[in-house]
Amino acid sequence: MPPKLRPALPAPPPAFDVQAFLKSASVSPRTVRMATGTVVFAQGAQANSVFYVQEGGVKLSVLSSAGKEAVVAMLGPGDFLGEGCLAGQPLRMGTATVVMRTALLRIPRRDMVRMLHEHPAFSDRFLTHMLTRNIRIEEDLVDQLFNSSEKRLARTLLLLARYGKEDTTQHVLPKLSQETLAEMVGTTRSRVNFFMNKFRKLGLIEYNGGLKVNSSLLSIVLHD
Repeated sequence: MPPKLRPALPAPPPAFDVQAFLKSASVSPRTVRMATGTVVFAQGAQANSVFYVQEGGVKLSVLSSAGKEAVVAMLGPGDFLGEGCLAGQPLRMGTATVVMRTALLRIPRRDMVRMLHEHPAFSDRFLTHMLTRNIRIEEDLVDQLFNSSEKRLARTLLLLARYGKEDTTQHVLPKLSQETLAEMVGTTRSRVNFFMNKFRKLGLIEYNGGLKVNSSLLSIVLHD
């Protein structure tokens, strides 16, 4: 007897298109295009909108009362920022700065709240974003507590290159200074310079008009 044919597996659901949804939900978000170095919002400014990254990259940083800056996150396409206003945050807790040519959707707080209440699909997408962000924060804390600065730098580079993301076809980073990388990793610029040279000599990263992160860099993170 011929072998029985297995039923075809159902096709995976299409990726949630935030921009298309906003149009269907009768919301008119403002598309904002910004050049490198532009401030999206500043620490202490009024928090009255949420942003969605369509393309490009944004750095989130916090400035202490002593004038010391700490980079807390690097965001890319598909990420939200400024969502603190949804929890009653009246002022921005940090500064968002564009690190490459970027396109953002600006969604007023009142529209965002309404959509979260009225549209379960959008709420699910936003909830996934928030849970993923919380997991990342926990992993960053564990990384700071238990891993060497070399491993932390390797992990940071992989995250910045969005390694493992389904929508990523290449792992080329926006131009970032070693000072910024040092702030993110929690070490000095000289240590970052030392490890970056080591990674380059081992072929784990490449400089060719930008910083390309090869998947082999993962070996540094996994090495005991």
